[in-house]
Amino acid sequence: MKKNLLALLLVFVMMVAVVGCGQDEVQDTSNGAATETETTEAEATETEEMAALEGAVIVDGSGTVYPLMAHIAEEYMINEQEDVSVQVGRAGSSAGFKKFIPGETDFSDASRKIKDSEIEELATNGLTFGEDVLEFKLAYDGLTMVINKDNDWAKEMTKDEILNMYISGHYADDDVVLWSDVRADWPAEEIKFYGPNENHGTYEFFYETLLDEQDMVATANLQQEYSTLVDLVSNDVNAIAFFGFGYYVSNTDKLTAVSVDFGNGPVEPAVETIGEDLDYAGFTRPVFTYLNVQYAKEKPQVLDFARYVVSPEGAKRLAGENGFAPMPDSVYEEYQAQLDAIQ
Repeated sequence: MKKNLLALLLVFVMMVAVVGCGQDEVQDTSNGAATETETTEAEATETEEMAALEGAVIVDGSGTVYPLMAHIAEEYMINEQEDVSVQVGRAGSSAGFKKFIPGETDFSDASRKIKDSEIEELATNGLTFGEDVLEFKLAYDGLTMVINKDNDWAKEMTKDEILNMYISGHYADDDVVLWSDVRADWPAEEIKFYGPNENHGTYEFFYETLLDEQDMVATANLQQEYSTLVDLVSNDVNAIAFFGFGYYVSNTDKLTAVSVDFGNGPVEPAVETIGEDLDYAGFTRPVFTYLNVQYAKEKPQVLDFARYVVSPEGAKRLAGENGFAPMPDSVYEEYQAQLDAIQ
């Protein structure tokens, strides 16, 4: 009997010990899971805090690029970083570089490539082009000649007719050119020439690249604001002006775009025809933005916005909506890789 009682007591003690160990294991497991959950939540909160940026991004430069960059900035602030303020100006390409070179802006938009003289100025300010400053081609623009809605004779012109009419002395020594000087059956009325002023890359593209730096007619009225050009042409049947396709797209109710014959028949400027290998190639040019890499390293919001600009959601998606033709995917992908390498 004693042996049996001792055996039963031993079994009972072992059972109690097993149950206790089981409870300890359950409790330890529960505590471990709770700790792991708390750690995961903490990491998620930390990641969220790191992703939420604030501060300002300063962009200035090309009036031609302005509608595209302003749209990109708007989408970024709404969909990506609501506490980041992206401020986009439109002083003009040359005026924009004058702010960018001394470090007043984070980005400089331009409707023409940066000049060697501007690269030298960057070096004077301690910035090496290609390292401290990166160049991004945003899209293609088509320089567009616009006329009054009531002008029913000059809807189609050859490239040479357009350029020659703007060259000083080609048709008249006093630069008072009549439509009939261009084609005899057109009205004997003075052509009123308009365009953007020297602050704009569009002027430089027209004057330096297309006119080959030949003097422009003295009667040309050059303006700072594109909206002023729209008003001037829309109110004068004898007016003609040049600017980026995007501004024409925004004012098709007021203006008519001239179809240009580059040698194979008239071509209307359009997103589908603008490009270096497309039918409107003769008046096509890339548009740019330039990034101060030092600021991208110092200010997370600047780098983050730069990544958005060249992402599939940025310039590529929004180019067509603003009168530009997007670059090939490979171009944007190369820029993304450059930005990923910034530490």
